[in-house]
Amino acid sequence: MTRPIANHPHEIAETIAIFLKEGDLEGIISMFHPECKIYFPPGEAPKVGHSGAHEVFKDFAVMKPILISTVTGEAVNGDTGLLQAEWRFEAADGTLIAEGSSTEVVKRLENGGWGYFIDCPMGPPELIV
Repeated sequence: MTRPIANHPHEIAETIAIFLKEGDLEGIISMFHPECKIYFPPGEAPKVGHSGAHEVFKDFAVMKPILISTVTGEAVNGDTGLLQAEWRFEAADGTLIAEGSSTEVVKRLENGGWGYFIDCPMGPPELIV
């Protein structure tokens, strides 16, 4: 099976939305760099790599929510980029499940597409000194 990829950084969330709607957890995981860090849920240690993406998204994939994401900022330098977005998960009946303002560092993946490298779905974590 050939999975869709994000040809541009701002397409990552749109591609994940397709996988979420299908409940395709492996497809969701494919949108993350193998060495990614996901800062979710807030206040917890970041989840790392594909196993971390699995941990974060396993319950969402079962729910098959609708992901609505609007990229509000994008900066790209070579194979690395920075995104900001407003997003929300809705149930099929339109009920709000979760929402946030995200900041993400993205990188080109081995398949030629783009994926999340540092994912902060609720914005950057608090500075701890």
